[in-house]
Amino acid sequence: MAAARGGYTRSLAGRGLFVSFEGIDGCGKTTQITLFLARLREMGIEPVRAQEPGGTPVGSLIRGVLLDSANANMDPRTELLLYFASRAQNVAEVIRPAVKAGKLVVSDRFTDSTVAYQGHGRHLGEDIVFRLEEIACDGIRPDLTLWLDLDPVKARSRVRSRTDRMEVGQDHMEVQPLEFFERVRRGYASIHRAEPSRVRRIDAEGPPEAIAESILRLVLPRISHLRKDLV
Repeated sequence: MAAARGGYTRSLAGRGLFVSFEGIDGCGKTTQITLFLARLREMGIEPVRAQEPGGTPVGSLIRGVLLDSANANMDPRTELLLYFASRAQNVAEVIRPAVKAGKLVVSDRFTDSTVAYQGHGRHLGEDIVFRLEEIACDGIRPDLTLWLDLDPVKARSRVRSRTDRMEVGQDHMEVQPLEFFERVRRGYASIHRAEPSRVRRIDAEGPPEAIAESILRLVLPRISHLRKDLV
């Protein structure tokens, strides 16, 4: 079971908020982030979007290496370090300044992904992830994490359908075996059990619009001070 870890520098948050979206590949995360950002803008909130890996020029270069299917034999420790290298740059260049300025940051993945994918999926364990988190993130962690939970078999089917429709190949992570994603899902469940107030489970099997409404209901109480339509 994942241990709740401390160290989040709440003094930086000010009036801002840091929200992350998590889940296995194929859970519908990209769709839900798109719907969520659109609703925020309708309410007069202009969020700052962050991406993991990526989100900065340096991070984009690292993302290319990480997701290239030609790098399927990358050592898990190399993979782990690259994810945190991208994250460190994202924290320094995008996330920390925006949160400190009182803005709403919406991140497509953060350290919870690394706990689930590398800690559990790659069998590296959680301790090494938490040690690197202290260095790379310097106390920055999401205020709220939305975990889109979906059975790996159904998620895998979605990924295949998407790649067939778009006529593109699967990336380095998407080609992992089903057993890998089952471990990743168990990793997310472990994080959720350890931090249920921060990590909120969302059933990702229903209609996208219904899921989007569930997410909005969870987040609205946390962002009311940012809404221009309430001023």
